[in-house]
Amino acid sequence: MTLLPLAGALALTLVPRRLDQVLRVGALIVSLAAFAVSIRLYTGFDGGSASYQFEENVAWMPSLGASYHIGIDGISLLLVLLTTLLMPIALASAWHAIEDRTKEFVIAMLVLETGMVGVFVSLDLFLFLVFWEAMLIPMYFIIGVWGGANRIYAAVKFVLYTMAGSALMLVAILALYYQHGVATGTFTFDVPIVTRWVVPAGLGQNLMFLAFALAFAIKVPLFPFHTWLPDAHVEAPTAGSVILAGVLLKMGTYGFLRFGLPIFPDASLTFGPIVLALAVFGIVYGAWVSTVQPDLKKLVAYSSVSHLGFVMLGIFTLNVQGLVGGVIQMINHGLSTGALFLMVGMIYERRHTRLIADFGGLWKVIPAFSALFLVVVLSSLGLPGLNGFVGEFLILIGAFQTNRGLAALAMTGVIFAAVYLLWMYQRVIFGEVTHEENRGLRDLSLREWALIVPLVIFIVWIGVYPTVFTGPTEATVEALIAQVQSKASVALR
Repeated sequence: MTLLPLAGALALTLVPRRLDQVLRVGALIVSLAAFAVSIRLYTGFDGGSASYQFEENVAWMPSLGASYHIGIDGISLLLVLLTTLLMPIALASAWHAIEDRTKEFVIAMLVLETGMVGVFVSLDLFLFLVFWEAMLIPMYFIIGVWGGANRIYAAVKFVLYTMAGSALMLVAILALYYQHGVATGTFTFDVPIVTRWVVPAGLGQNLMFLAFALAFAIKVPLFPFHTWLPDAHVEAPTAGSVILAGVLLKMGTYGFLRFGLPIFPDASLTFGPIVLALAVFGIVYGAWVSTVQPDLKKLVAYSSVSHLGFVMLGIFTLNVQGLVGGVIQMINHGLSTGALFLMVGMIYERRHTRLIADFGGLWKVIPAFSALFLVVVLSSLGLPGLNGFVGEFLILIGAFQTNRGLAALAMTGVIFAAVYLLWMYQRVIFGEVTHEENRGLRDLSLREWALIVPLVIFIVWIGVYPTVFTGPTEATVEALIAQVQSKASVALR
């Protein structure tokens, strides 16, 4: 499943450039095949076990201690499924939007999928870094070639921010590799082996944690490292925005769960209050800035800063409710915000504008679009019965156990989310049609129904019966918390 999209991309290099439809259909088939294979992971996954499953471990560079070691647990399972679900939807959303250099676009998207899945399944630090860096290249081209007017600026800013964090993470990985090798006599990048080792508490652990944390915080993005995000979202094509919001941002939060907490437990506890404070500030800040945005895409982009703040809040509560809520909220954000970007892209294709002031009265013109848009908006603001409520509720329960003051401030983010989302919806959908260009808009096509309905199904499914999705994560989360607490106590002795 990891390398299938890459194999598909290599096969599509043999297809002549003029056969646009063949390229589009071929890429869609490859991405659907990857999704079909990923379903097998879910059906065969043992939710009661906290150990890694579906492991493959092949010697890659034995002299360095690097191996092709991949596998999943309850945390990475859902993120892999989210990645393989959103990729065919993103490719299909670009069916008419991308008309130039189709071959390069579909190849870049498939290579990107391999990079994203690789990040979530890597159990070797060197392999993780390879996938982490490889993912940058196709996303750079997706923004820089098929983006908007300021696409080069946005693409370069995205790469520079990410590379700055990655450089520090590389230094920390090498320091961890050397320190573990000297202490144990085994030089290895293997994550399960390194994770079992107790890194000595003190300045070294703190510095390594901060290096990892900066790389992950930029990717989240955690306030104040978020400034690349609005530019990247606004300039990226719709398919790029869906993948960027739906999957790429989760790599940062996943990094904290997979590496930050278990490898550097003492530093995680030391810097936890700072991360919690930044997360809550990001929740409120993102909501306030979203409220004043005149551009639909920028509004949704800043809302991601707020929503990912909730995820970071859940992760650093270090209790079961908060962590499970954080994991499920990663999935919820991917579904809800991915659907929001899809629907903003659909309306942009019709009107070639994203300004809220250019709309109004759309319910009378395109009622099907307006109804589905309402479901997605309500999902994003956390209406009970839809997916957003489940994650935010669990996170807030966990946060109240950790810091009641910060939890109370975070709750205001839920109120502000209702303000900016419902106010936006009112201005775009309700009222009278004040622009003649809006009177002739066509409603959803069959292809667009096919894009949105799967996301709406998952939005309702998670909201009504979340245990299907939270269940596989609980054993992993409980084991992670126990590991952090036990290793922190040992490191401090």
